[in-house]
Amino acid sequence: MYLFNQINLKNYFMKAKIIAFMALAILSTSCSSDFLEEDPQSSLTAAQAYGSLGKIEPVLLGAITNWRNMQKDRAGLYTSLGTDEAQQGALQVTGDANQAGLDLYNGFLSQENQAIGQLWNDRWPVIEVAAQTIRALGTNTEDDSAKRDLLMGEASFLRATLMFELTQYWGEIPINDKAKTAEFGLKRQPLPLVYSYIVADLERAIEKLPASQSNPAFPAKGVAQALLGKVYLYAPQASGYRDYTKAKQWFGAVITSGKYSLLANYADVFSPDHANSSESLYEWQYNNNWPDNNQIQWQTGSRVLANINQYAYFGGYDLILPTQYCYKDKTDGGIWEPGDTRKDASIRYDFTYKGVKPTLPAGFGGDELDPHIKKFEDIRVEGKQSFWNSGKNKAYIRYSDVLLNYAECLNELGNTTEAEGYVNQVRTRAFGGTLPAGMAWSGLSQAQFRDQILDERMRELAFEGWRRMDLTRTGKLVDLVKARNKWAKQNGTIAAFHNLYPIPIGEIKLNDEIGPENQNPGY
Repeated sequence: MYLFNQINLKNYFMKAKIIAFMALAILSTSCSSDFLEEDPQSSLTAAQAYGSLGKIEPVLLGAITNWRNMQKDRAGLYTSLGTDEAQQGALQVTGDANQAGLDLYNGFLSQENQAIGQLWNDRWPVIEVAAQTIRALGTNTEDDSAKRDLLMGEASFLRATLMFELTQYWGEIPINDKAKTAEFGLKRQPLPLVYSYIVADLERAIEKLPASQSNPAFPAKGVAQALLGKVYLYAPQASGYRDYTKAKQWFGAVITSGKYSLLANYADVFSPDHANSSESLYEWQYNNNWPDNNQIQWQTGSRVLANINQYAYFGGYDLILPTQYCYKDKTDGGIWEPGDTRKDASIRYDFTYKGVKPTLPAGFGGDELDPHIKKFEDIRVEGKQSFWNSGKNKAYIRYSDVLLNYAECLNELGNTTEAEGYVNQVRTRAFGGTLPAGMAWSGLSQAQFRDQILDERMRELAFEGWRRMDLTRTGKLVDLVKARNKWAKQNGTIAAFHNLYPIPIGEIKLNDEIGPENQNPGY
């Protein structure tokens, strides 16, 4: 598991073999017998795993599937915890000290934290496959250049995406470039170098990916363009890559492509009937059957409903709940304005089940009937399957996100009036197609726009995984989390160094080039 040194390279190739078998099951195709003949106790060589386009294809699909699987259970929600948008339920906080540390920002948010370790460890095997693929395709001489270009685009996107996540959460990270292993080693690399790789990978992905893919599990050009826009918008100043003009360019490319549009009804965005809609640049693909189900509803639903009936579709175990700021109206110190349809589409306030309004049983945490996350509920399991078998897709990047990010760029470039127009596109849909009097953004100063766009992004994108990045890139994490997250406020120890996660202790122990002296400051 930890990075990609020679000691652990066997583990990565073993993962690659497993990935290949997963892909075979998904595609119902056959692969080279090399995979089947390999001794299960030994590793695949690079030549065996990446020696031809036909071998690379299922391995890369397996890596994309592994990327999806990172999102399917509680680990896919960990980075949403510890924000001003979401926090753990009371019993979750008391039941798991490591996990509780994500909200409490106490001594358990440390290099020993197992949740943080999982987030770090899960990403490197996928990067390894992407890096091996990029290296192999660079020397591949088969006649099928179209397939080679497509695989190169997909692998480049995958490496860039996960490197972007890692550097957003940990800062300086190692770079897995098979052509420069001797030069880079396993050291954490400076931010300018890290971001140069992310940008180069995404530029290559944009060049080689098609406008659409027949299988929505694979990325297309639009999501690579949008992510490159996010890279330029979200990059820390220290990287030298924060560039509003370039970010605007790439968000603008998505907008002017004519390929994407907002659905008329906000709630439809999260309906299985509208999976992979015109609003979706990319979403992780699930269904209601194992292993392609997800457990998101299990984590977001109410324990009280689970106690009543395991087939209650909004039952679960209260891993992640909206903060009061996220579920209250503006008149009560929250974010919601009268008439905003996103409120009831995103958050469950009513727990009446089959005509019965449940009560809180003794011994529960006390917040199991407080407002819960609604947008991931899958009513298709009601009365048929456990809520563990949610099959709804989960959005990665949506068109509304692009519009809001584009508006931010315009505002930062001094075009606040134009920026308001793009925000109002999103708000018009939120209010049912017609903005009521006084609800359109108009006449804001640049500073006012900066403040208000954060709330608008919470209203539009709540629980979709962008809040922590939004808070860190704007320098708002400490102040807003301390004020709005129940557990962080209670503990009072969140500090500036918490903008980054700690490098896991396992990495420090096993990687000779990342020692205690290389740990993020404060940990």
